[in-house]
Amino acid sequence: MKAVVMAGGEGTRLRPMTSSMPKPLLPVANRPIMEHVLRLLKRHGLNETVVTVQFLASLVKNYFGDGEELGMELTYANEEKPLGTAGSVKNAEEALKDDAFLVISGDALTDFDLTELINFHKEKGALVTVCLTRVPNPLEFGITIVDEEGKVERFLEKPTWGQVFSDTVNTGIYVMEPEVFDYVEPDVPVDWSGDVFPQLMKEGKPIYGYVAEGYWEDVGTHESYVKAQADVLEGKVDVDIDGFEISAGVWVAEGAEVHPDAVLRGPVYIGDYAKVEAGAEIREHTVVGSNVVVKSGAFLHKAVVHDNVYVGPHSNLRGCVVGKNTDIMRAARIEDGAVIGDECLIGEESIVQGNVRVYPFKTIEAGAFVNTSVIWESRGQAHLFGARGVSGILNVEITPELAVRLAGAYATTLKKGSTVTTARDHSRGARALKRAVISALQASAIDVRDLENVPLPVARQQTARGSAGGIMIRTTPGVTDSVDIMFFDGQGADLSQGSQRKLDRVFARQEYRRAFPGEIGDLHFPASVFDSYTGSLLRNVDTTGIADSGLKVVVDASNGSAGLVLPSLLGKLGVDSLTINPGLDETRPTETADMRRSGMVRLGEIVASSGAAFGVRFDPVGERLSLVDEKGRIIEDDRALLVMLDLVAAERRSGRVALPVTTTRIAEQVAAYHGTQVEWTTTSPDDLTRVGGEEGTIFGGDGKGGFIVPEFSSVYDATAAFVRLIGLVARTQLTLSQIDARIPRAHVLKRDLATPWAVKGLVMRRVVEAAGDRFVDTTDGVRVVETDGRWVMVLPDPAEAVTHLWAEGPDDASAQALLDEWSAVVDSAGR
Repeated sequence: MKAVVMAGGEGTRLRPMTSSMPKPLLPVANRPIMEHVLRLLKRHGLNETVVTVQFLASLVKNYFGDGEELGMELTYANEEKPLGTAGSVKNAEEALKDDAFLVISGDALTDFDLTELINFHKEKGALVTVCLTRVPNPLEFGITIVDEEGKVERFLEKPTWGQVFSDTVNTGIYVMEPEVFDYVEPDVPVDWSGDVFPQLMKEGKPIYGYVAEGYWEDVGTHESYVKAQADVLEGKVDVDIDGFEISAGVWVAEGAEVHPDAVLRGPVYIGDYAKVEAGAEIREHTVVGSNVVVKSGAFLHKAVVHDNVYVGPHSNLRGCVVGKNTDIMRAARIEDGAVIGDECLIGEESIVQGNVRVYPFKTIEAGAFVNTSVIWESRGQAHLFGARGVSGILNVEITPELAVRLAGAYATTLKKGSTVTTARDHSRGARALKRAVISALQASAIDVRDLENVPLPVARQQTARGSAGGIMIRTTPGVTDSVDIMFFDGQGADLSQGSQRKLDRVFARQEYRRAFPGEIGDLHFPASVFDSYTGSLLRNVDTTGIADSGLKVVVDASNGSAGLVLPSLLGKLGVDSLTINPGLDETRPTETADMRRSGMVRLGEIVASSGAAFGVRFDPVGERLSLVDEKGRIIEDDRALLVMLDLVAAERRSGRVALPVTTTRIAEQVAAYHGTQVEWTTTSPDDLTRVGGEEGTIFGGDGKGGFIVPEFSSVYDATAAFVRLIGLVARTQLTLSQIDARIPRAHVLKRDLATPWAVKGLVMRRVVEAAGDRFVDTTDGVRVVETDGRWVMVLPDPAEAVTHLWAEGPDDASAQALLDEWSAVVDSAGR
């Protein structure tokens, strides 16, 4: 006898689990439900099986193939459209017309004795035998009444409680004779219970019901899915469990690593090659899939975790289902009844409330509290963008596929036929991703001007020359395995918050525009990019006095893209220069803090030995600049900001400078001494560049090597800062050490405190309350000013579970005392 496994349903009630996976492939104890069904068939000698498929059919076919691995012969009957329970079997008639056959659902878990069912069918001489079972709640099933001989007297599909007349229900398992096909019209939707069986009964055909003993669970809801897992682990259903029972109820599959200090309380199942770290606790009725990582301190109870999931340290999963390839970050909490779809990211310290559905490919941001389902938009994610654009680990978080979707979304926010400028740093990863970006832009009816490898400021300047926007891909500063995809507006600046949100929405909805064949965008490679940049720079920045000064400088290009601009620029400036590390090094697209420090030390040695006026070191993308004085001493970045401020203010004698509110108040003294004023901004680079572009601004800087030269550009530009510095030093006839010496010493200390997301708001309220009658500045975070001028600033980090504190006093001891005092305030609120 052959069998028919019905595996074509969409399983809509089980979404989001079935949004990207057919219901028969949902794992129960780490095996697809349908595999349990096929093993049951094989156990009863039903080795030849036809599988009816429709929804995501290729996934079912690819998983089971021809059945050889199971020792069975599988063939497939594919439905072009849903045909109903009877219509789908009719679609396989050619393979079933010669003998009686058994029909069974591919998404119901059972251990019924199918041999007894078949024997009953033969003994009764039935045309159709319906397998029945008794359940406590029959509302979701078809009720069936049989007489003493087992003959069916009545059917009723999915009754109300007022219609319930029996607890004996139809399991959807049938034994049938091929003559039944005469009652099924081909190529139209037909159901057994609703259409065929009533007609057979009307004609008096022999339909029998066999009440089976054993386990049966229609896995049609999330509750029944979780229940099925528990029942398998409890031994209530006779199915094979793949693995070794290392202690009572504790099943561990091949290759799994469970640390001796992990706590496992059975019944639980740990899938093959999973890793459970010390300190993790896995409680009753939890199923951990293949290649899952459970970090230290994680707690799982009645949780079903599919394959390739990362369960972060101190996370808490209770009674939930987590789809494959999902990352659950540190201290996240997923409550009872919640379901997380495939390939989601649940941010650290976020909370997903009970019964919430998070659909596949969504991000729940760190610290979010999600109490409604996340379906069409990434509502659990506040922002796709971080401080440096869209950032992540290369080929893990930032893949070519993601780059294509991002570029397609960006193109969709622009008009057809617009031009976008693209650029990259000198890393191989950025080169590969940029190619993907260019293809996506062109396919969305966007013309592309590709600058290839250029410094970041050059990319911004070229974007502002007639493009609707720009995209720059670079290695994340200081993080060698990560990349940033940066998006620019038509002025070459980072996208505004509004434009970022628009791009967020298009990306989340996946509403990407596609060009018709005649609309595919062009690709251009503009010539003389560096000559254009240096020419504009020299026209706009005052270089008088440089050629006659006799200055000698040492320039460290850091083996980055700044070295592409410097040869032409230095020649036109007429300055005596020594350039070190000029060539591009693909293996070093960025530098760590230690690498940068050692490079600065080496630069200082060369400056001191060569008698140069000063030395400068560019970052690898030409955005930030670090200084060494004529004695070879490193001028720390926060100090370099004051030196540059002093030089600019002394020459201009009016206007304003843009500085972040975390800068030492010594800057106010320096500016005021020379007749200029400070405009304090937030710590966001967007805010600083906004003020830097306003009329009347003569200088801007962030104290981290980022300098704004407003007469040339409103963004950080190390090359422009370098040219301006040479001119200032040439005209002032003072050395950097002399300028540094005349500026008072600043005493600003910084500290970072871990702060749970859930209490960040409470922390800030407590800080304001603790300030009392003292002056409070809320430009960014909360800055509390003491009556003696000392100040402390408390700022919650927008992306991490951290609170930043800065304190300034007349000396380090005073600043340290202030920092300790307010750290205690933050700590007490965070407990």
